[in-house]
Amino acid sequence: MQLRHRYRLAGSALAVAAAGALALTAPGAHADSEERGGGPHHGGGPTVDLQVLALNDLHGALEPPTGSDGELLHEHEDGTTETIEAGGVEYLAGALDEAREGEHRSVTVAAGDLVGATPLLSGLFHDEPTIEALNGLGMDVAGVGNHEFDEGFAELTRLQEGGCHPEDGCYADDREFAGSDFPYLAANVVDEDTGEPVMAPYAVQNLKGVKVGFIGVTLEGTADIVTREGIEGLEFLDEVETINHYTEVLERQGVNAVIALVHEGGYPAAEAYNAECDVDGGDLSGPIVEIAERTDAGVDALITGHTHQPYVCAVPDPEGNDRLVTSAASNGRLFTELSMSYDRRSGDIVRTSVTGSNVAVDREREPVSEMTELLDFWRELADPIANEPIGWISADIPGRGAGTPEFPAGDLIADAQLAHALSLDESTDLALMNPGGVRADLTYAASGDEGDGVVTYGEGFTVQPFANTVNLLDLTGEQLLTVLTEQVSGENEASPKILQPSDGFSYTLDLTASGADRIVADSVTVNGEPLDPSATYRVAVNSFLAGGGDGLPTLAEGTNPLVGEDDMAALADYLTANSSAEAPLDPPAADRITVVE
Repeated sequence: MQLRHRYRLAGSALAVAAAGALALTAPGAHADSEERGGGPHHGGGPTVDLQVLALNDLHGALEPPTGSDGELLHEHEDGTTETIEAGGVEYLAGALDEAREGEHRSVTVAAGDLVGATPLLSGLFHDEPTIEALNGLGMDVAGVGNHEFDEGFAELTRLQEGGCHPEDGCYADDREFAGSDFPYLAANVVDEDTGEPVMAPYAVQNLKGVKVGFIGVTLEGTADIVTREGIEGLEFLDEVETINHYTEVLERQGVNAVIALVHEGGYPAAEAYNAECDVDGGDLSGPIVEIAERTDAGVDALITGHTHQPYVCAVPDPEGNDRLVTSAASNGRLFTELSMSYDRRSGDIVRTSVTGSNVAVDREREPVSEMTELLDFWRELADPIANEPIGWISADIPGRGAGTPEFPAGDLIADAQLAHALSLDESTDLALMNPGGVRADLTYAASGDEGDGVVTYGEGFTVQPFANTVNLLDLTGEQLLTVLTEQVSGENEASPKILQPSDGFSYTLDLTASGADRIVADSVTVNGEPLDPSATYRVAVNSFLAGGGDGLPTLAEGTNPLVGEDDMAALADYLTANSSAEAPLDPPAADRITVVE
């Protein structure tokens, strides 16, 4: 069953920009198509059909994701909706193969965050399983996202080139990791000294004589949301300026068909993945709208990501002509299918021919056996760790999918980090957890051989996969209040990063206000006492936050640092100490932040 929504562009053909410089080519392949005439196009010559299949934000979700992370909302023509369980690379492989049937020029691409923040099956092996799965899916070219830098630039290079992990080595005596069969593109990631790209900025796919250029960029703010040690010496440039530059570079080489892979995204007004999307009607918001409006009209489509949202929208280019901007949600629940005509005479895509669909990867199809064999290999290595019980819960503990500023899984992790911090320093007052570090729900229903309510190490790792440490630091009350305001102001004003609080820390968040005024200063309490601006508080955060991550620079000013164990160990210890089969842990009430709306 393929459930899809199709959007056809209206308007005139695009104008072409000028251009120049070096190219990375990769043979792209899939049988030939018949030439045909007719239809709107640039040069009046015969056209051939092209298909582009696109993913984004897979995050190593090799097995079917659980809870809300594995669901899609489908809207029927009569306005009713249903929830579809979706995802899992065994099913994704079959869905992509089905989409390619009968297509003679097809290319498969991605817009970043394919690895990083991954479940245990991939994360335990530094995402080698995900790269091998992407090779099996037929990935041709991928842009980088911020999570590709989670383990640093050197590790990203290894994932492309292959070889054993520098610390863990190879995971089987007779099997060495070969690396990716596809290039990663990072046009706006440059050496801060030379200004030169540190990876290929673009790739040209030669599809049986039809050349299509792909430019890959990650969000300019990547440095603020990854651990700084791994990106030392790198600079992240403006997305639009970079895409526009390389559009000219490609056009000077005679490559007029250009598609941008942009790891930045937007937010559709409707929740259903197949809902209509009209930008003029306010159906899409967020950073990608301005990026699309400013990106050179020589770019024929923008494939995007980062926000984990599903959309296929038409956004006007700088010349006022509609251009598709797409995103396929996350976790392999969807892929985007773009169909278009290529004019041989102009060497360009016919803009008015471009149509787009988001296709649900339902689990009613047969899993692809080759992908099952790959997962079984890695499961055999991971199972002894993954299946170890670490706790019991009485019901689902929702993560960011709860859709509220504060959510139960965030509070649980903050409580676990506070407990660990107290074991190191009994003067610790509170813990704060970044929302982006909570990657999934903890689900009550059994996902394997364990019983309902059992939390395994693998399930815990899926929720919190970054291997950060729990760090202790001192902040004055004034600094702590500044941290709270940084959540909702400055670079976080448009998309607040609400820190999840440990038990005993509370305040009021006024969403009717703007900027820093959203934090009601006199509402902040620590263990029942009003916040004292001149007092010193002992605060536990993960190492990412301790470095000022998520646009919270005041945390990096903390003094008297102490580094504890890794955060996953803290969560496992907390669940083990505070739950049992007879007395499972209840979900936190998520009532520490009072929200005014």
